[in-house]
Amino acid sequence: MFSRKSRVFVATGIAALACCFGLSAWADDVGVFEFGLMGDAPYHGFEERAFDVMLAQTNRDALAFVIHVGDFKSGSAPCTDALFQARRALFDRSEHPFIFLFGDNEWTDCEANHPPGTHPLERLSKLRGLFAAGDQSLGRHTLKLERQSENAQYALFREHVRWEYGRVLFVGLNVPGSDNNWGDNKSPSAEYVARNAAIVAWLRDSFALAKRNQNAAVVVGMQADPSFSKPEGHKDRRGFEDLLGALTQLSVDFAKPVLLLHGDTHWFRVDKPLRDPQHPGKFVENFTRVETFGSPFVHWVKVRVDVSTPNVFTIKEAPRP
Repeated sequence: MFSRKSRVFVATGIAALACCFGLSAWADDVGVFEFGLMGDAPYHGFEERAFDVMLAQTNRDALAFVIHVGDFKSGSAPCTDALFQARRALFDRSEHPFIFLFGDNEWTDCEANHPPGTHPLERLSKLRGLFAAGDQSLGRHTLKLERQSENAQYALFREHVRWEYGRVLFVGLNVPGSDNNWGDNKSPSAEYVARNAAIVAWLRDSFALAKRNQNAAVVVGMQADPSFSKPEGHKDRRGFEDLLGALTQLSVDFAKPVLLLHGDTHWFRVDKPLRDPQHPGKFVENFTRVETFGSPFVHWVKVRVDVSTPNVFTIKEAPRP
């Protein structure tokens, strides 16, 4: 997505944000830890320099891992192999495990500006081969990831991942911005239909796993803002209706904290936007959305996890370097 003016929105009812120090991300028995959230950067040359500074800051911090929720270039930048490889090298400079989730600027937006011989689905295949090979995260220290592709029925979807850390289950999805690659005004694309089915299946399987493992919370990461504010049936929500329906049902049934991480519109905000279908006018209280900063504001969000507390998560803007 193209950048908007960055704002900070903190919803009423979110717990006061507090700083924490002295955490050991590599303790054997992790009850309290922190991770970094970033996305929608770097877009341009000056942002690459700012990203270097940000990455150096996260490298100095005691983080368990870093999640980038997609869009590592602008939508208008050419979708070249050279740029993809440069971003892979950049992410591998993270001292912490680095989990990259695909955004629209890396593949769905490559229709108009792709190099000869490439197109959006070819770029998606390239992303899978370059950023989702093997069972390890990116970064100098890595984290083992479970991929949906381990199930032969979903062998294509290597980018759908999950991992458990400190009694919390983390789930990563390929949900690109704008419309989730839904298609034209008449019918959804074949690519969307297959991937959407895989997304819903991975969510359901992951929440079932979290219940079996008695996880304290579930975190879901993706790129797109799924148009929470739009009414059901609105054209801007058509690529997200199944996803939102599944998230609502699964969050209510899980009845423990659920955190959604995304980028896309470049606002840092924390709120509770998911409406409870069983109680009109009310929100799903155990569900919280966090959107990170984005271009031209290259900055990150720190999430503190403490499974001994009722809300589990404390979200704050990282200190400015």
